[in-house]
Amino acid sequence: MRMTRAEAKERNRRALLDAAFQVVSRDGYRAKLDEIAERADLTTGAIYSLFGSKNGLVVALVADHLRPYYEEIEQAVPAELDLLEAVDAFARHHRRSCDAPDARSALSLQITLLDMALHDPDLGDQLAASVQSQENHLIDLFTGRSHNGSVVTSHQAQRLTTALRALFVGLGQGVPLGLAPGADEQYFADAARALASGMSLIDHYADAS
Repeated sequence: MRMTRAEAKERNRRALLDAAFQVVSRDGYRAKLDEIAERADLTTGAIYSLFGSKNGLVVALVADHLRPYYEEIEQAVPAELDLLEAVDAFARHHRRSCDAPDARSALSLQITLLDMALHDPDLGDQLAASVQSQENHLIDLFTGRSHNGSVVTSHQAQRLTTALRALFVGLGQGVPLGLAPGADEQYFADAARALASGMSLIDHYADAS
């Protein structure tokens, strides 16, 4: 049975994203479109047709990499939890992801993308926008939860998400590199709870504009 045009397009898109993950993780901004296309058994013309440019492919790669991660978080953090319980569940989920089979390749991609962003500010802006669009799912996940007798606003959830990202990026790099000894699930959860409850993320600037 022949594939439809839409099915063929999605197959080619998937093949290019998978190939880009391998090449970009290894070579960063030096990644060659020719090699990506060859690994996908396609032409560079397919890259331009589907993604517009090399940067377009990289931005799509980031979104493709992050989307399932945030979808898993939504499943791991039930709606009935209060804020600190939700932060605890999120932290434990993040720690488990550090032991996933693809954790090192994901870390390699993360570091490589940072290097690429530093070499190409325009790409950096696009990557930041892509990451922030995915983080909106996390902001929504924390918004409306109870905390200290009140309800977390979207602005407060955004501030908290920024801080949690900084915490988990550091710990997430430290675990596979052996720089965070003893950082098990409980450590991640304790650190995240302390950040959410001890810093001026919830009680101050509540309705800042």
